[in-house]
Amino acid sequence: MSTKSLDLVNIPKQPIRVFVPATVANVACGYDVLGFAVEGPGDEVTVKAISRQDLIIKKIEGDRGKLPLDPRQNTITVPVFKYLEKLQCKSGFEFELIKNIPFSGGMGSSSASSVAGVYAVNELLGRPLNIPDLLPFAMEGEQIACGSAHADNVAPALLGGFVVVRSYSPLDIVKINVPDHLYCVIVHPDILISTADSRKVLPKKIHLKDAVRQWGNVAGLITGLMKGDLDLIARSLEDHLIEPVRSAFIPGYTDVKKSALKAGALGCNISGSGPSVFALTSSKKIAEKTALEMQAAFGRVGVENQAYISQINKKGPKIIV
Repeated sequence: MSTKSLDLVNIPKQPIRVFVPATVANVACGYDVLGFAVEGPGDEVTVKAISRQDLIIKKIEGDRGKLPLDPRQNTITVPVFKYLEKLQCKSGFEFELIKNIPFSGGMGSSSASSVAGVYAVNELLGRPLNIPDLLPFAMEGEQIACGSAHADNVAPALLGGFVVVRSYSPLDIVKINVPDHLYCVIVHPDILISTADSRKVLPKKIHLKDAVRQWGNVAGLITGLMKGDLDLIARSLEDHLIEPVRSAFIPGYTDVKKSALKAGALGCNISGSGPSVFALTSSKKIAEKTALEMQAAFGRVGVENQAYISQINKKGPKIIV
């Protein structure tokens, strides 16, 4: 689509409302290269075209006043600036955001906002870009949120399903099939860990033998998901590199994980950079039991928490009618 046609495009006057799901990144062994979307919770954004060339954040709900309304500093609008600049489009938009994903919770809160803005604007403009082509713009939001434009949250939030970030340069994202009966439990403890702080404790160097173990688990997990081999999935949901250092930030983590496995979960680990903890199960019934046991374990150390149970969200964003 040409610049001229974009500038003159008949943008609908009615606002568009979009839901973008929370995500689980790293998925135990896949630091910065594995992630999947869940059915809920998710952020909601309402976007409408305005008469002047500008981006305005009218209001944000659910963030307890923590997020900036300055469009040059907010993850919902920074990707849109880049998107409009790339298309040489001079349209303007107003945004209203409802944050339902816990802030700094390890559930892809910043990624959901990054995807929501650019996805909604692309829809209003008549989809001049295909959905996968929006990914580099959405990653710009991650850059300002945590200082690193990683894609393991943004890609599943945008594309849905379970994704592998095969390469960052060039960017190469692969979606893989997962068993339909697979369920995810996410338990979010009411504590705060910033992504930037959690990255500071990561090891700068690793031993080759540890890297080999990790590579084996990544390969095993992907193979297990694609084959529907639950035992292989369970054996592969191990992290020898990141979990040992990040788990120290989460009170009661060891007991939470033991409780999940005792309840029948295939595996349990830290969701993204934490503090949320996720578990994968082979059924909804086991997921419900697992959630209760994980919550009880957090309760034993005096940490309030919320639990979310979901299948893998294979669609990603959706327009709310």
